[in-house]
Amino acid sequence: MTGPSRPRPARAPRRASPQLRLKVGFIVIAMVLSVFAARLVQLQGVDPDKYAEMAAAEGSQTVILPATRGEILDRLGEPLAVSIDGRMIVADPSMTADDAPELATLLARRLDLDYVEVLERLRVEGSRFQYIARQVPTSKAEAVVAEAEKKGFVGLFMHRDPVRRYQFGDLAANLLGFLGTPKKDGSARALAGLEDSFNDYLSGEDGEARYEMGAGNLIPLGDNTVSPAIDGSDLTLTLDKRLQFYTQKVLQQTVEGSNAESGIAIIMDSRTGELLALADYPTYDASEPQEWPKSRYKSSALTDVYEPGSTEKVLTLSAVIDAGLGRPRQQYVVPASLNRQDRPIHDHWVHGIEHLTLAGILAKSSNIGTVLAADRFEPGQLRSYLTAFGFGEETGIGLRGETKGLLPDGEAWTDQVDDRIAFGQSLSINAVQMIAAVNAVANDGIRIDPSLVDGSATLDDGTEVGTDQAEERRVISTEAARQTALMMERVLDPVDGVAPLAAVQGYRIAGKTGTAQRVADSCGCYDGSHTASFVGFGPTDDPRFTVYVVVHDSRTGGGGAVAGPAFAKLMSYALRQYGVPPTETRPSRLPVEW
Repeated sequence: MTGPSRPRPARAPRRASPQLRLKVGFIVIAMVLSVFAARLVQLQGVDPDKYAEMAAAEGSQTVILPATRGEILDRLGEPLAVSIDGRMIVADPSMTADDAPELATLLARRLDLDYVEVLERLRVEGSRFQYIARQVPTSKAEAVVAEAEKKGFVGLFMHRDPVRRYQFGDLAANLLGFLGTPKKDGSARALAGLEDSFNDYLSGEDGEARYEMGAGNLIPLGDNTVSPAIDGSDLTLTLDKRLQFYTQKVLQQTVEGSNAESGIAIIMDSRTGELLALADYPTYDASEPQEWPKSRYKSSALTDVYEPGSTEKVLTLSAVIDAGLGRPRQQYVVPASLNRQDRPIHDHWVHGIEHLTLAGILAKSSNIGTVLAADRFEPGQLRSYLTAFGFGEETGIGLRGETKGLLPDGEAWTDQVDDRIAFGQSLSINAVQMIAAVNAVANDGIRIDPSLVDGSATLDDGTEVGTDQAEERRVISTEAARQTALMMERVLDPVDGVAPLAAVQGYRIAGKTGTAQRVADSCGCYDGSHTASFVGFGPTDDPRFTVYVVVHDSRTGGGGAVAGPAFAKLMSYALRQYGVPPTETRPSRLPVEW
């Protein structure tokens, strides 16, 4: 008999064949590789620059290493403009974004910054480094950052960043200029004067440090590179700080004491043409320029022009002597007035017929006598002399905005203009042009280019300026220069001259007054005001300094009375400071009348 059947055990599932498994594996691998390939095409082909920049931003940080700006020094190495220790304040937006409004309010108020701009910088996405403020005094920067940390703000840091300082306030401010708020890239914003003209020379080149970052921290052995800063060059001037300080004080007293509008005073080394002092008044404080009108930032000694008046007679009469057309003792009959072309010419004093020598014409500052002496010039001859003296061309001492003045030419040089230019009207000059011209007489007839920079320095336009580039040219003969100097001594004679107040006790001094009508900008006509001036050099027998004082719109007198005393103070101070011994020879006694 057959028993009951047993149930079959369950069969295990059959495994896939090796061939099937290989096919499936290849398909999966191909799909993964396709994804990688597509991503690679996107990274390397579609937008490689974008992703490279993202990687660089995520993995590195760049910090500017500021160059130290060169100092501006006087001739003895005394600093006039210096760079002191300062700080830049930077932010890490990944740490400051959450508190940006409150932190921006604090920073804008304490550092005098624009709130909106600071707020934007504190919130820049994907950045770990943003400039907040540049060139902040160290103590101020440290106080602001400490205050922020005390209030619980994080993400502010400081790095070295030198600050410009003008420690003597208004001393030579019209020449030095100043730096304003740095540009957005942190570079200097030079706004006036030598700081502006020589910005590249003084600035140097900022360096750069690039650090690899990981998780917000510096990677010690990462690819870190440093390009060091190249500091700017020092600019040494021909100015003497002592003379500059004294000159500014005397000029201020003179302008204010005569109820005048403005003034200029210059001291030049007669032998070299170096400017030892150049003062403008009114002026401003270079350390606080925002407190003063922008019109004061310039040096009017170079940018403003005016008619020189009778100081120009020195050049006219020296040219007469050089050309062999006259001599100091030559006799002239000077009438009460001289009818010429469109109008009569008068002198500054009322007189009848005068019998003056050429020396007397200069000593008494006769317009009529000067025109009579200049009548002997050939056509164009006087203009040629004035051009050689430097009129009508820039002095090129290194400041922007210099004017070359106005010296008529061609048809503009009429007979009437010729007469007026002979005694200092119908032409315009700047003060540095004038002192350089008269200094040619002091320097035995050789004009030397005036210099403000000692040695050599490069302007932003690539021009080299300074004493090393100063050129010389002979304008008149040595004999003509010396005879003119003797005639100029008579100007200061207490009996025969018009400027005894310009004399310096113990020294022989040669000089000349000037009182010229002023032209108003509004109408291009004479407005009734005057420019009073005095120019001269000493000691006459061996000139060491040439000094020029100009006072615009004085209400108390002409050149001899207003500018003469200031000239005497400046000349006396310069002679003492440089140890020039008193003159042992007697002054000129050339006759002024016959």
